[in-house]
Amino acid sequence: MIIYNVTAKVATDIHSTWLQWMREEHIPAIISTGLFSDYRMCRLLEQDDADGPTYVIQFFSSSREHYETYQAVQAKALRQRGYDLFGDRFVAFHTVMEVL
Repeated sequence: MIIYNVTAKVATDIHSTWLQWMREEHIPAIISTGLFSDYRMCRLLEQDDADGPTYVIQFFSSSREHYETYQAVQAKALRQRGYDLFGDRFVAFHTVMEVL
């Protein structure tokens, strides 16, 4: 099992709109690729939220190959949609983990 982990710090003034977009558009688009079987979305606690909240979204894939296909084929366009909508009002970084 592979976990594709996205951590995003979102500006306070857009965070409600960003969260709605994530739930209604972005996450369903990623899941609809068929390369991930499930996801989990969390808000980090005990963080400095002065600049906005921090979220973690984890996408679960059965194989590294599925994850790599997502990165090669769909990731760039799906990420760009977020930047088109929200510009520099959020910052995200991505990590990949293997469940042992």
